[in-house]
Amino acid sequence: MHANPYAPPGEPVPPPPVGPEGPGVFPYPAYGWGGVPAGPANGMGVAALVLGIITAVGFVAWPAAIVTGVLAVVFGVLGRGRVRRGTATNGGQALAGLICGIGGLILALLLAVVFVVSALDDEEPPPGPDGGSDEPGYAVVLR
Repeated sequence: MHANPYAPPGEPVPPPPVGPEGPGVFPYPAYGWGGVPAGPANGMGVAALVLGIITAVGFVAWPAAIVTGVLAVVFGVLGRGRVRRGTATNGGQALAGLICGIGGLILALLLAVVFVVSALDDEEPPPGPDGGSDEPGYAVVLR
């Protein structure tokens, strides 16, 4: 026997209806902790792009640019791997960071080689056969 849902106080109340999912199951995802699906993990691609741009623009500060260039290449490769696995959606950013990182790293390494070679070349040349310098204006002749 079904009780009247609009019955006066004191009469029994009917049980709540049960959905096809069963009792106690919500037909829609619960919001709050754990109810919202996780978004794409795009952090590696963004980090690669930022570090790649810093490297490409700031290669003249070659010691720091070498570090940021290596990090941009590493994050770019990891970001591209996440895109291939389907956990990230920014493959273009990761690729751009990888390219900028490689380009800036090459420029920074070339600049480092130029500085090291010029520092080694600045040493005083050995004296000429007469014991003095070969440069004009510095020769001393004693008679």
